[in-house]
Amino acid sequence: MCEQDCRAGGGNLKHFNFKAEDRSRSEGARTLRVSIPEVLEPQYGMYVWPCAVVLAQYVWHHKGALQQKSVLEIGAGVSLPGVVAGRCGARVILSDSAELPACLENCRRSCEVNGLRDVSVVGLTWGQVSPDLLILPALDIILGSDVFYEPEDFEDVLVTVFFLLRRNPQAQFWTTYQERSADWSIEALLHKWSLQCLHIPLESFQANKECLAGSNLPGSHTVHMIVITMRKQSGDT
Repeated sequence: MCEQDCRAGGGNLKHFNFKAEDRSRSEGARTLRVSIPEVLEPQYGMYVWPCAVVLAQYVWHHKGALQQKSVLEIGAGVSLPGVVAGRCGARVILSDSAELPACLENCRRSCEVNGLRDVSVVGLTWGQVSPDLLILPALDIILGSDVFYEPEDFEDVLVTVFFLLRRNPQAQFWTTYQERSADWSIEALLHKWSLQCLHIPLESFQANKECLAGSNLPGSHTVHMIVITMRKQSGDT
């Protein structure tokens, strides 16, 4: 059954309950409850979208590999995937556009609600090489849910991802996108920026459901999970 939202501080506090499918001794039958504050604003980043729940499920599925890893979420908004990573033991930085202070404040609220005190929140605008981008620490994982939303932003997103992966060539960009138009594609842009992607079947991490983590998301929306890395050049080992 999908859990209902409850009111908190003038907005909604949406709860997500992640359960370990694996009952092995190493993982145990653990559960994780995350609460995300939503604000009913027209800005995209102020509430949880279907892609965020799918990406958070992928993060949860790989929780054992995230201990002490350095994780950056771009376009974080309410930061569900990043918060899950933080609760799983990763060292997390949350970011959203430097031009959207309300979204950055929502990142901070999500951390406060979930007891994450050591998470940095920085303003990073896609396509711009800013001082905050330049001083980021070494990264292992970059997260981004539904960042491929507006076609005019696709290249700016990938420019930022390319910059980060070039500085961290062993890192991966974990991202989900919602299928909105058969005409929209990032394949040509991936090739242009020397990137490659691997499509991850939703059933491989128990995300092929209409209700995930006790929520009513992703619902009937078609969501895809991909992992983007630097493309190996000839001669690379």
